[in-house]
Amino acid sequence: MTRQFPPAVLVVTVCAVLSLPSCSDEKPPEPVPIPTPSPYGLDERPANPTCLARERPVENTGVTTQPVFPALRFSQPLFVLQAPEDDRRVFVVQRGGIVRVFPNDNAVTAATSFVDITSRVNSAAGSEAGLLGMAFHPRFATNGEVFLSYTGFGGPTNLRSVISRFKSSDGGATLDPASEQILLTVDQPYSNHNGGGIAFGPDGYLYIGMGDGGSGGDPQNYAQNLNSLLGKFLRIDVDGGSPYAIPATNPFRNGGGKPEIYAWGLRNPWRWSFDRATGELWAGDVGQNALEEVDRIVLGGNYGWRIKEADQCFNAATCSSAGLIDPIVKYPRSEGVSITGGYVYRGRAIPALVGRFIYGDFATGILWAVSYDAVTGEAAPQLLVDTSVALSSFGEMVDGEVLITDFSSGRLHKLVPSGPQAPVSFPQKLSETGCVEPTNPQKPASGLIPYDVNAPLWSDGAQKERFLALPDGKQIRVGDDGDWELPVGSVLVKTFFLGDKRVETRLFMRHPDGSWGGYSYEWDDAQTDATLLPASKSRQVGDQTWYFPSRAECVRCHTSAAGHSLGLETGQLNRDLVYASTQRVSNQLTTLEHVGLFEAGAGGVPSALSRYPTPMGSDALELRARAYLHSNCSNCHRPNSTGRGPADLRFSTPLAQTKVCDATPEQGSLGVADAKLLAPGAPERSLLSLRLHALDANRMPPLASRVIDTEGVGVVNAWISSLTGCP
Repeated sequence: MTRQFPPAVLVVTVCAVLSLPSCSDEKPPEPVPIPTPSPYGLDERPANPTCLARERPVENTGVTTQPVFPALRFSQPLFVLQAPEDDRRVFVVQRGGIVRVFPNDNAVTAATSFVDITSRVNSAAGSEAGLLGMAFHPRFATNGEVFLSYTGFGGPTNLRSVISRFKSSDGGATLDPASEQILLTVDQPYSNHNGGGIAFGPDGYLYIGMGDGGSGGDPQNYAQNLNSLLGKFLRIDVDGGSPYAIPATNPFRNGGGKPEIYAWGLRNPWRWSFDRATGELWAGDVGQNALEEVDRIVLGGNYGWRIKEADQCFNAATCSSAGLIDPIVKYPRSEGVSITGGYVYRGRAIPALVGRFIYGDFATGILWAVSYDAVTGEAAPQLLVDTSVALSSFGEMVDGEVLITDFSSGRLHKLVPSGPQAPVSFPQKLSETGCVEPTNPQKPASGLIPYDVNAPLWSDGAQKERFLALPDGKQIRVGDDGDWELPVGSVLVKTFFLGDKRVETRLFMRHPDGSWGGYSYEWDDAQTDATLLPASKSRQVGDQTWYFPSRAECVRCHTSAAGHSLGLETGQLNRDLVYASTQRVSNQLTTLEHVGLFEAGAGGVPSALSRYPTPMGSDALELRARAYLHSNCSNCHRPNSTGRGPADLRFSTPLAQTKVCDATPEQGSLGVADAKLLAPGAPERSLLSLRLHALDANRMPPLASRVIDTEGVGVVNAWISSLTGCP
């Protein structure tokens, strides 16, 4: 049998035998070792003494959050409140149609139903539909009246906003569902931007926040149309007529517009409140693609949408500002994507906050407070707390203290004083993190475990190197849906290469408090170390611009609904990997189960478990396209996540249930006639394709990408073209 030498070995043999001087001075390249197929890539779990999640680096603002009523969990809570002048009970509004109530005791173990109108609530129409608001009548103690705001059934789209009065027949213990008196209905053209907040003002009138009806860019211009109730604040007198009267000072009481209108030009004032000390109305209004804003709402005010987004002209180089009121404060998409308005703090626990409006972002969990000088018009926003809460609402208690509802976990939190804190030391150099060798940061620390995924997120053509670090003795819980829940203290390490150069290393860690945070390190030109970035940054690398995301942008993509870690799921890791430390090739699930990384195993043998195909591979076209959409889009576009609209792009969701096939876009059509989220046979009319081609604010994936993935988009386009209809 003739032995086949690798080329490098053959060169060494010829030079040695012939003693050729021309090659005796040259060092041949090292032969590339051939990995050995093996049942297990690793024999044992490596010890990890150094690469551990640290405390979150936060400013010492004197304010933090803490869980309250720890034994209670709620189903998609959207609001928390108390009855007027009664601090004995707490009420939580759940999106599905139930209001729950419980004693105001931190040791409480159970909540009961205050009212259940689930059968009347259309919460399945979209993520912004459901039981959205609740307000006690100021004289609830004597008249037992409560007002609810919800999306019900009816109208052209079978979705309409409903404002109703309910009464208690048992002294305020519960509400009688049969007592409903519908006061006002507004047909909704789309499933999003339903507003839904309601509250009584200091004047005794009921105020109602209405979104612009949905879709992107308010194509019908409802917000500026004074003959529509959409995109407005409304004000009605629930005690002065049947079903209500119009307050005498409403700007269009005597004509010129709908008499219920109080103010207009809003996009979606999701949460807002009255300052209990001054009576001023403060609101958070959700932006389109660029800016979120805080407004102080006044009678007859026009807040600019869709002429402006915050204080910037929308879809125009110039625009008239005549008669428009600019926001008090704004923030860009690098800090958040969906503002949640709050309260002007009037409690006693945190004196430094008194008189400042508190607000936050649903997607990033960041909380701010802003001081405002009405005389000079100067606003001074300050970051208060960077949390991992899916902040659906704030709630003001009778004593003025502020609670927070976490939509994802179902828990309630409270703003509390943090007291004096020592500064958190966070490594400024990658070599100081414990996740790489200190003397050679290009090499991972010995405790890290390599991994790879079947369908990677597009990262502008960069190659990626991935590692996982778990605290010693801790294990991964595999969910029924294949998502992996990593224990507290875990760190994911991912390095991005353009060509042969390291550009960025990202650490994504689960902090000791259970929250997640992402941190970008920028590599120096000499490739000797990388430096922690405090904010987002763009840098020219070769012929392309590389974008380093902010910490807030990291958690925008790593959503709680998607399990935070994203790539760590069974379908992604069900594949072979070459383990460099042993030079073996083995299935990752088999290896990780062998070394004891799973609490209860991987769930079966790899051949029986989910496996996402490689988009550029040889699997069926539909499977490859769906895997691409899963990794690039489904972290936001899935139930209870941050993507707007009902689309569910998870690989496991059958096409018929994704709510994209032949579906009308709710965030705008990008100027394309008869556009659909997915138009069978027509990628040129499909937003799934068009947004993958976009390089502006409509781009998908929306963050840290400035280059179109021609191959990946080609797979999606080919699949769309192959479809002849919807299932």
